[in-house]
Amino acid sequence: MEIVLSGIRSTGHLHLGNYYGALRNYIKMQDNYDCFFFIADLHSLTTHPHPDDFHSGVRTILAEYLASGLDPDKSAIFVQSDVPEISELYVLLNMISYKGELERTTSFKDKVRQNPDNVNAGLLTYPVLMAADILIHRANLVPVGKDQEQHLEFARVLARRFNSFYNCEVFPEPKAFNFGDDLVKVPGLDGSGKMGKSEGNGVYLCDEESTIRKKVMKAVTDAGPTEPNSPMPEAVANLFTLLGIVSTQDTVDHFKESYNNCTIRYGDLKKQLAEDICKQTLPIKAKIEQIYNDEEFLKRVVKRGTERARESAVATLREVRKAVGFRSFLGFDDK
Repeated sequence: MEIVLSGIRSTGHLHLGNYYGALRNYIKMQDNYDCFFFIADLHSLTTHPHPDDFHSGVRTILAEYLASGLDPDKSAIFVQSDVPEISELYVLLNMISYKGELERTTSFKDKVRQNPDNVNAGLLTYPVLMAADILIHRANLVPVGKDQEQHLEFARVLARRFNSFYNCEVFPEPKAFNFGDDLVKVPGLDGSGKMGKSEGNGVYLCDEESTIRKKVMKAVTDAGPTEPNSPMPEAVANLFTLLGIVSTQDTVDHFKESYNNCTIRYGDLKKQLAEDICKQTLPIKAKIEQIYNDEEFLKRVVKRGTERARESAVATLREVRKAVGFRSFLGFDDK
């Protein structure tokens, strides 16, 4: 089977965008691909989290991954820092990465603008670490959003560059996984843009029912249509997009008809949207709480996933070290 890899930073909580835009597809993929899903705690170090928060963040994402439906019997679910081979490959790939090309990446330029007092080397070489995540498992397919396409292309560049530089065929060139019609783009509640962890415009899988209702009732709208069949402003269209994701088609049709004939009451729309979001997320929330508090289960999942991930990573790194020319006098390369 082809190898699929995806990871998420160990900060914040998973939201509806993560669930409908990615996780539900990952769950389907587990039966047809060799899947590696990880928590990217090394990437999170660029923002200097407190050690207590850092560990809690890893545990949170792990529990939310599992509660959403990722199956440790079908996929390798692991924590990035538990696979030291990733860090070694990161060092080696840095040697064939160049300052100019890293400074030109959109994500680095954005981070410099957003946090001019924290322009650390980890931000600059973030795409190299992402490439190491992908290439260490010789992944064929990587599900990525538009904002990560440049990073995936850089991983492809490094795969080609390493193979050419060392005259080998260690790395395949990873491709973006295209979900086609199954790709869902989940908008935020702030009237524009997608739902995101850092935008403060999301509904999280761990939110209380009262929190969900408050967030949805505060969602941006307008004064309402004044002429039949008026085009929807972006903020209102976003609410209908969310409704289409979590509600029945009859519900969507009802509110579209009331919008088109100018009788819509946004309060009723929001109440229905909140109700249907709660139906989807509250069962997941209950699972999150159960799994988060089951430390022995979490340990077993991570141990099993790490064993699979390290088996894959060690095999790749052995080929990498051989290509580079490393030969251990202590016999480490024979293991």
